Amino acid sequence: MYMFGKDIGVDLGTANVLVHVRGKGVVLNEPSVVAIESNSKRVVAVGEEARKMLGRTPGNIVAIRPLREGVIADFEITEVMLKHFIAKAVGKGRFARPNVCVCIPAGITSVEQKAVRQATEAAGAKRVYLIEEPKAAAIGAGLDITQPSGNMVVDIGGGTTDVAVLSLGDVVTASSIRVAGDKFDEAIIRYIKRNHNLLIGERTAEEIKIRVVSVFPEGRQEEIDIRGRDMISGLPKTVTIYTREMAEALADSVQSIVATAKTVLERTPPELASDIFDKGVVVTGGGALLHGIDRLLTEELQVPVNIADDPMTCVARGTGAFLENIEKFGRQDGQAMRRTR
Repeated sequence: MYMFGKDIGVDLGTANVLVHVRGKGVVLNEPSVVAIESNSKRVVAVGEEARKMLGRTPGNIVAIRPLREGVIADFEITEVMLKHFIAKAVGKGRFARPNVCVCIPAGITSVEQKAVRQATEAAGAKRVYLIEEPKAAAIGAGLDITQPSGNMVVDIGGGTTDVAVLSLGDVVTASSIRVAGDKFDEAIIRYIKRNHNLLIGERTAEEIKIRVVSVFPEGRQEEIDIRGRDMISGLPKTVTIYTREMAEALADSVQSIVATAKTVLERTPPELASDIFDKGVVVTGGGALLHGIDRLLTEELQVPVNIADDPMTCVARGTGAFLENIEKFGRQDGQAMRRTR
């Protein structure tokens, strides 16, 4: 007899971790942040509680993000974080060891795959499945990738942007670049430092990205007052930031994503490319919420581009759907899905 909660899908993101529990949907969405004591390495907080500490901790507490650019940067802290989130999603106990499907970037190396697999096993998984992120995103966006027809997805996460064309349940052509939400934040911080002599943190950059940024020339025109530390006087200072400035700040990062999408489309077999011209491209991930990204991609690729419903949870929902239909979506000996006992 099947028991709900024994199969879970994990979107192990650079910015956020989302957990999908079979029969319940997405039950957890928290920042990929862990706060530890620098001396004892004792974990103080995980997730949202730890995120609130970013840039605001005393000297003996460090708030860190154990994943960088889509891969594990700190194995032990990632294990602790995963264990915390899995326990929070399905509970603790000897009967709480779930089957776990974890997404990985399309361009991940075998060493990086092994690190993800081992961290998930150590966190308490009974069995681990790995699925490429764009494949999970496409499934979660509701695309029927099992048919002999081309589907193209652009998944803009926190650490990586994955672009893929899928058909017959698998990836036909794909590319992954380490330019995504984190790089957007870094570009905003650099721009404001260079042009306004103001130091700001990640949380302020995130707020600017949400409230002001537009990457399409005829997009919105907004402004926001932000506070930071003046680099000259060292004192707090307030400046006004405008949309046109942020378009300049993000130009290089956004063009890298556009160029990657064009390259994947150019490498796509003609028949599948024809399907994509008819059906369009779907954008998923938190970066899909970047104002004007769909209009920019439509203009650059010359194909219809649509934002998926609830784009931030597409990958998590896709991992859950994959576990429910492994025979339909996966191949036991394939490259796109790997399993360990």
